[in-house]
Amino acid sequence: MDIERTYDASAEREDASATPRDGRPLHRAVPPARSSARSSARSSAGSPHPAAVPPRPSAPPPSVPPAPAAPPREDAPDPDGPPPGAPFLAWLRTPRPEAAPGVWAFAHRPRPAEEPVRVPARQLLGGALIALLSCWLLWSLLWNSFLGGLWMWPLFNFTAESWRSGMTFVVLSYGYYALTAAVLLFFFGRLGRWPEVWRRWGAPLVRRLWDDGGEPPPVAPAPREDPAEWPRLRAAGAHDAADRLAADARAGLMNDVDHARIDRAWQAATARPDRLAAFTDTVLRHGAAACPHPSGARDLAVRTARHDLLARQVRIGTAADDRRNPWAHRGTGCALGPGLLGTSLLAVGPPGSGKTERLVRPVLESLCLQALAGRAAVVAVGAAGADLAPDAAFDVVVKIGRPGSEYDLDLYGGTDDPDEAAGVLAEGLVGDLAGTRPEADGRRAATALAQLLGPYRAAHGRFPSVPELRELLDGAPRALGALRAVLTAGGQDGLLRELDARERQTGRPGDVAPLLADRLALLDRPAFAGFFDTAHPGRTFSLRTLEHPLRVRVDLPERGHAEASRMLARLVLAQFTECAAGRADRSLFACLVLDDATSAVTAESVRGLQRLRSAHAGALLTLRTLDDVPEALRGPLLGSVGCRMALSGVTTWDGALFAEVWGKEWVETRDVTDRQVVAHDPFSRSVHVLRRLISGRAVTAQSVTVRTVERERWSASELAHSVPPGHAVLSVTSVGGAAAPPVLVDLCR
Repeated sequence: MDIERTYDASAEREDASATPRDGRPLHRAVPPARSSARSSARSSAGSPHPAAVPPRPSAPPPSVPPAPAAPPREDAPDPDGPPPGAPFLAWLRTPRPEAAPGVWAFAHRPRPAEEPVRVPARQLLGGALIALLSCWLLWSLLWNSFLGGLWMWPLFNFTAESWRSGMTFVVLSYGYYALTAAVLLFFFGRLGRWPEVWRRWGAPLVRRLWDDGGEPPPVAPAPREDPAEWPRLRAAGAHDAADRLAADARAGLMNDVDHARIDRAWQAATARPDRLAAFTDTVLRHGAAACPHPSGARDLAVRTARHDLLARQVRIGTAADDRRNPWAHRGTGCALGPGLLGTSLLAVGPPGSGKTERLVRPVLESLCLQALAGRAAVVAVGAAGADLAPDAAFDVVVKIGRPGSEYDLDLYGGTDDPDEAAGVLAEGLVGDLAGTRPEADGRRAATALAQLLGPYRAAHGRFPSVPELRELLDGAPRALGALRAVLTAGGQDGLLRELDARERQTGRPGDVAPLLADRLALLDRPAFAGFFDTAHPGRTFSLRTLEHPLRVRVDLPERGHAEASRMLARLVLAQFTECAAGRADRSLFACLVLDDATSAVTAESVRGLQRLRSAHAGALLTLRTLDDVPEALRGPLLGSVGCRMALSGVTTWDGALFAEVWGKEWVETRDVTDRQVVAHDPFSRSVHVLRRLISGRAVTAQSVTVRTVERERWSASELAHSVPPGHAVLSVTSVGGAAAPPVLVDLCR
């Protein structure tokens, strides 16, 4: 199609700017250096994607942007200040240790898997004070000889008679006193847990008193290990290119997107050795601006979340310090990336719980950054006015039902196969009615559509538009007669038999064509008159372009077309699962972000979600409640996704399904029982009576029973009533199979 031809043509004009084929992804954590590179990216972020969509008439042909000059400054630079590239280099050199799935790896400090035994503060301070007083008392008794002179026996026994006069003996004596005091301090310190008192209160107090509040800058690694020196390029012999990139990084001309994009291009060049020379030449000419995204953008105009393109993560919150969270996760950052989104994510929460603002927007922003780095393709679908991201952050914005939309949506998914087009279109039209109406069977609907789409394409070289297809489904004699005449003139006997079979079914009981025509009538409205036009494919967007690093947003119709919006969302989901799994090149991570998947989940879409993991693709779906999904599909839907999120405010019915899918775990419980102590001798009885008069309670003794029982990780009642506002319970599973338990996440931090 035209979109693909335009992309390929622009890619051929660039030196070594093709998309690498290894499929490895990256991310970012802190804002890069504010250089002219970002200014250049912001100025170009609003332009349409020249390589992924048909260029506008006034748009110039894409070209490699020149290396940005130094940013203008009103004042002279401070010679004593940090160098321009210091923030970017500090971000690049920050360690990212291995962490559990869903943990923010940037500067992560692993915690022990189990919570250490923590003594209560009152007991700890009391024991430390008693140990200190005991140590002081014992030393006083020894020093004043109240315990005799036995403790001095080692000093006199191991010193010669000639040393017992003069300064030598005095020095030895005070050394012995110091050694004895150190032994006493060590013994009573261990007994009173003084080191733990220091770690819990002393060290933080000293840090607050003496620390300036800033963390020391990370120590720069050796040149051969410094990522800012591009060691992989140097190992391959591209020293000149590595020197140019390192110089741009130090000068503040490189940001995290540039680093990820060039690293991706280098991986592609190493996969095809004949392109190494072209890659090196491009880097030497353009530096940090080399191998650009076809749109020319090098950053997003606005960032609202913390990203780490080096670890391919976006931070969405912090694990709460809650007893229900595993000790190793408490206080750690929570993040998502392609490694987790590749198993798909389902988020359920009522309106106002933060699904769009605190989950969809950060994830979508991260995927757009990865697309600029040549590592991902993203399609965002939401209602008009949902404000998922500004128009400047996308290459293609399809505004269905709005006259000002530059792009259109292909109802047939960009395929030339009538059977494939019929299957996808049938899923979009009647997929939600499967099992509720006898004639709404997906296979019967696909067969009926294929009997019309195949002959029409053979006769006209294209698929029918919405009014034309509706007319054929209604069985209009004029439309069927005209199609038959063209097929007869062309000698298409096989397709004539398809058309005859369709005509024989027309009007019979159980015929699915009237239902398809009624559903298609929702799109045959004046508001959609300029859309879904197959006669002019120049402005039509198709999901077949997922092999390119595209950023696409599809705005569903506004109020008054709710049923049409749900039908189009279902159609886009069906097209995405079909096109993502059918890609020849799966090196890019493809992701569909569907804000509000109400009525979009069908039996076929659930099977499609399961196929995405092996196709290097995933989907993020949000729901107000699981009641928006047919009851028979709620369990399979939760089982088909690897990441699940229950936000605050879910109902107990929804919570019961999450609790069931998260399962149970073995926990240790302590049951404390108070029993009254019965005294038998007169003295003990009198003491008990006195204690009862003073305290008002009988004398009791406690018995503790420790048991290991199996309990739900999160019960339905806890999910419905114990998740604070702005929080969510999140469980994740990586593409490799590693899983993390459900964790209570503060989405506001």
